[in-house]
Amino acid sequence: MTGSALDHDSAIDHDSALDHDSADSVLPAGRALTADGMLAALDPEQREVVLALEGPVCVLAGAGTGKTRAITHRIAYGAHAGLYTPQQVLAVTFTARAAGEMRTRLRELGVGGVQARTFHAAALRQLGYFFPRVVGGRPPEILEHKARMVAEAAGRLRLTVDRTAVRDLSAEVEWSKVSLLTPQTYPPAARAAGRGEPAGLPPETVARLITVYEETKTDRGVIDFEDVLLLMAGIIEAHPEVATAVRGQYRHFVVDEYQDVSALQQRLLEQWLGGRDALCVVGDPSQTIYSFTGASPKHLLDFPRRYPRCQHRPAGPRLPVHTADRHTGQPVAGPPGQRQRPGPAAADRPAGERSGAEADGSRRRRDRGRRRGQADHPVGRRRHPAPGDRRPVPDQLAVRAVRAGTRRCRAGLRAARR
Repeated sequence: MTGSALDHDSAIDHDSALDHDSADSVLPAGRALTADGMLAALDPEQREVVLALEGPVCVLAGAGTGKTRAITHRIAYGAHAGLYTPQQVLAVTFTARAAGEMRTRLRELGVGGVQARTFHAAALRQLGYFFPRVVGGRPPEILEHKARMVAEAAGRLRLTVDRTAVRDLSAEVEWSKVSLLTPQTYPPAARAAGRGEPAGLPPETVARLITVYEETKTDRGVIDFEDVLLLMAGIIEAHPEVATAVRGQYRHFVVDEYQDVSALQQRLLEQWLGGRDALCVVGDPSQTIYSFTGASPKHLLDFPRRYPRCQHRPAGPRLPVHTADRHTGQPVAGPPGQRQRPGPAAADRPAGERSGAEADGSRRRRDRGRRRGQADHPVGRRRHPAPGDRRPVPDQLAVRAVRAGTRRCRAGLRAARR
């Protein structure tokens, strides 16, 4: 990668789609908003969130608490107060609809240019910009569904599987990848998580299938949705110039529905942050609905431990805030006698423990979740002529890019050491 390719701001901000959308810069006509004026329409709890502009902030908020209003006003307030540059804010949501709603609300508040996307959409746009510069050629083709490759991998292993088994094994492959497991670490982790025997196969056989699945993708020169996140995280860690560009572009981060973040998404988020703590997360540990696909509320619950400056600050019955005094780093006292509401034990129950009708319901939710998570990035329909692949191996992500289908490997990228 040449220095000029990354140092030219306009190339990154406008041409590269390191996530700048021109439509987001169009503000409503006649809009004259001030930072202080935005606070008048908020209740005390929402106002507290808006005013927590610096350092790590964790907002525990469920449905109906006005959390979207609070976090959009927080971004807008920071922009109007001159503390945030809108184009340097990345707000991550879990649906295209939520991202669009956030962009619309911000424009109505007089702030354009903020990037509100899903993890996959943000990573895909970054990958589309940086992959040609550090690997060469266009990004690999992305599988719309794993089923075909999983079925082919099962055939190579001479396993007898029907459509239901392929579906269950595809879900297990996805779980292993978003949990940052390798074929070697999958069996003990699956047993510890109570995953059972997908499609009636023991964990060791599933691990073999995962290995062959990755080999099959390599042979076909394609990647899956999880590879998009793995590949981008690996490129950021392996290439300091990419890390500098991404972290220079984004200075402030907001993650909504943080209780549904997986280990893989958390890893990518940490690469984006690069050791900084300008992060605001919003979630409710009792509302984790994707645990069966690798999501865990532990990232939300462990937030104060991972960010010592972020201390418990009960701000009221609806929007408790974890934050710290921006000058001393000490907890800021709030009203006494209020506690954080713990989530039910079911939120942490391993996905493998469900059965019968519950499992059927989980499959339906999983299918809806996949459609929901993929709605923001039509990569399954988008076909790139240059194939490639990435496979995790112990302690690193090995990235192999295939160019124009004629050469299997152009570069090996060492990255994302755990």
